[in-house]
Amino acid sequence: MAKRMKPYAIYCMLYAQCGSSFIVDCMFKGEIFMFATVTLQLANGLWTTFQIFIFTLIFAIPLGLVLAFGSMSKFKPLKYLVQTIIWVIRGTPLMLQLIIIFYGPGMWLGHNIWSGNEAGRITATVVSFVINYACYFSVIFRGGIEGVPVGQREAGQVLGMTKSQIFFKVTLLQMIKRIVPPMSNEIITLVKDTSLARIIAAYELTFAGFSFMKSAGITWPLFYTGVFYLIFVGILTLLFNYLEKKLGYFK
Repeated sequence: MAKRMKPYAIYCMLYAQCGSSFIVDCMFKGEIFMFATVTLQLANGLWTTFQIFIFTLIFAIPLGLVLAFGSMSKFKPLKYLVQTIIWVIRGTPLMLQLIIIFYGPGMWLGHNIWSGNEAGRITATVVSFVINYACYFSVIFRGGIEGVPVGQREAGQVLGMTKSQIFFKVTLLQMIKRIVPPMSNEIITLVKDTSLARIIAAYELTFAGFSFMKSAGITWPLFYTGVFYLIFVGILTLLFNYLEKKLGYFK
């Protein structure tokens, strides 16, 4: 039976037959192939991250506005109920909420309502994030609404405007100006929080980068993953800076 050649022996044989330039060329091509593979996998993870991010915003912003109105309601039972929900959600870790929402129904109902596949994991992540961020957004919205001087709303009433007209034409635009800085901070935090989806094995950006450390024993994809996050956050920062300048006419 032929002996199995050690890697060092193979290297020496290739060096003797083909020369160092051939080996260096092969190594260079191998590194290029690895870089392309990592980039492709991170791009796939980034797409999942983006889905979690955009769907969370789509549903959490209107839900947060509803919760803000509920927390300011003159109907005491509703007000206290909404404030209690917000207190509980803001007072417990998002990771804990994600674990409960993903695994809880399967243990309580006897079957997994999220189906267990990638789409189900992403859906469970979005539901968890929507509930969590809607509560945080509601506090910001409430502060923005209450920050608009009462006299302006009273002036609208004197002019014969309805409550909806006062809100959309007087309160809303000024509220947006006030909430852009805290909202931008929460939204940038959301980008980084998407990495928590890894806890339920959703294939997002951090999961993709970490997988190479386990499979190939290399750590540089983790640093490369950070570049993707920095670009994502950098784009959002530029957009929010532009929005703040556009809303500068309220000064």
